Amino acid sequence: MNDAHFDLVVIGAGPAGLAAVREVANAGARVAVLDDNPRAGGQVWRYGPAHPPSKTLTAHLKAIGAAGDIDSNSRVTLLQSTRVVAPLDGRRLLIESAERGGARIGYERLILATGARERLLPFEGWTLPGVTGAGGLQALIKGGVPVRGERIVIAGSGPLLLASLATARAAGARIVAIVEQASSASVMRFGASLTATPAKLLQAVQLTRGFAGLRYLTSAAVRAAQGDGRVERAIIERANGRTESIDCDRIACGYGLVPNTTLAQSLGCATDGDGAIAVDDSQRTSVDYVFAAGECTGVGGMELAHVEGRLAGLHALGVGDQTLIDALVKERERWRHFAQRVETAFALREFARAMPRDDTLLCRCEDVSIGEVRMHANWRDAKLHTRCGMGACQGRVCGAAAQTLFGWQVAQTRPPISPARIGTLMLAADTQTATD
Repeated sequence: MNDAHFDLVVIGAGPAGLAAVREVANAGARVAVLDDNPRAGGQVWRYGPAHPPSKTLTAHLKAIGAAGDIDSNSRVTLLQSTRVVAPLDGRRLLIESAERGGARIGYERLILATGARERLLPFEGWTLPGVTGAGGLQALIKGGVPVRGERIVIAGSGPLLLASLATARAAGARIVAIVEQASSASVMRFGASLTATPAKLLQAVQLTRGFAGLRYLTSAAVRAAQGDGRVERAIIERANGRTESIDCDRIACGYGLVPNTTLAQSLGCATDGDGAIAVDDSQRTSVDYVFAAGECTGVGGMELAHVEGRLAGLHALGVGDQTLIDALVKERERWRHFAQRVETAFALREFARAMPRDDTLLCRCEDVSIGEVRMHANWRDAKLHTRCGMGACQGRVCGAAAQTLFGWQVAQTRPPISPARIGTLMLAADTQTATD
C-alpha cells in the first residue's frame, strides 16, 4: 500500500484544528485534517440529529472546502471517524478509519490539536446507569439522547457545568441543582472578573439565565449516587460536613478538563508541569516539525484554542505577515489571562479530592477498586498487580483520577494509542520490515 503524503497534517477538527487549516487552506500546500469523531467540530461545535451545526462551524468548513477522500487532489482533505494508531518512522502516522480501514500518511509538518478530556473522580455509585460526565451529558444530548422531563444534578467544577446546564435546559430537562466544589467567594470573584471580558460575561448570563429558579450549591460535592438499578438520588456533602439527599434521574459530574497528550508523548514532545504539551511563542513543540494548539497545550477555552490554532497554522507553513501574527499574539495573551482566572477560581480543593470508600471502583474497565489500587506505591505497580488502566479506555479515565487522588505521574505513551484491527497493525509491521 502506497503512503499518502501531505505538507501538513492536523490532528483534531475542533476550534484549534479548523482554525489552523483555515489559515493555510489557500497557501497552495496539501493539507489533511483527521478527527476520530464522525463529524467535524470537536466537543465545542459538536452537532447531531436535533442540533444543527453552528454558523461558525459551517463558515469554517465552507472556507476550507475539504474533500473526504485520502486520494483526492483537493488541497484540503478531511478524514472523519479516523484515529491515529501509532507514530511511525520517517514522519509518518499509522491511522485507521471506521470506513476505509488502516493506512499510512506522511507529513512535512504536524499540528496537534487533540483537545482535552473530562476529569472524572470516582464516588460511591458512580457506575450506576444515569451517571455521566458533565461534558458527557452534553455529548449525549447532542447525539440524540432524550432528556426531556428528567431531573438532573450537574456537579463538579468550572464553566463546563454552566455549558451543560444550558444544553440540558434547551433539551427540556429540569436541572434540580448545580453542585460546585469551589467556594462562593471564589465564584463571586470570578464573576466580578468577567467585566474584563464582556463577551464572556454576556455568555455566562445567557447560559445561566442568572440562575433564576435554580439551586446553585458552592463548597459542595457529590459523594454518592443511589438507586435501584439506576440513579434515583444524589448524596451531596458540603465542605462543613453537612449532607443532603437530592432526588434525581441523572447525575452529570465532571471536575474540569485534562489535556489530551497521548500522541504528543508518543512523538517525544515535552510536557510542562501541568501535563500539557509545552510550546514556544510559535506554538512549536520540543520536536522541531511538530506544533500544537488548543486545550492540549493547556485548558483555556474555545477562544484561546482558536487563536492558538491560527498561529500554529501560520508558523507551521511560514505564511502570514508579521502584522497579523502580532495581532494574534496580543489576542492570545488576553485569553491566556482569562484562562488563568478560570484556573485560579476553580482549582480543586482538598475537599473535592477526598478519597472515596475502598470498595468504590476506580478502574471501571477492569473492575479494580480504590482499596486495591491504594495498596501500591505508584501507577506502574498498580497496573502490574491489578490491571488498573489496562482496559478498553487504556487509563484515560482512571489514570486522571489516580493522578488527582494519589498524586501519581500517569504516562500513556506506548502505542497503539487507540484500539486497532490486526490488519492495520500489520501495516506498521510492513514498515518495520522495509526499514530493516
